[in-house]
Amino acid sequence: MLSNYSEKRVEYRKPLDVFLNKYVGDEPYMVKAADISTTGIYLHKLIEPDLPEGSMVSLEFQLPGTDEVIWARGAVMRESRRWGTQGTGIWFTIIPDAYKKMIEQFVYENASQLAA
Repeated sequence: MLSNYSEKRVEYRKPLDVFLNKYVGDEPYMVKAADISTTGIYLHKLIEPDLPEGSMVSLEFQLPGTDEVIWARGAVMRESRRWGTQGTGIWFTIIPDAYKKMIEQFVYENASQLAA
């Protein structure tokens, strides 16, 4: 199922420049976010193992301007090179509705100004 992933994104992505914790099993790794959508997040790799497509990870992060820590679970959709660095695309698989709404509000705030 994951191998059918394509680059045809239907979700708007917003740049996100924060450090976060990515858990592979019980091991935490610090990574840096590049962008986020309501369905996933793209992370720049710092020091962490390569993971095969479909691997499950847990994420712990805060959106800019908030004090709430977001917890989410996701599947590795791809490992790739963007902006001169290795990264990982994560598709959210388990995320509480309250966190989904926070991400949606963050992603779409000021989006109408970008489209103009």
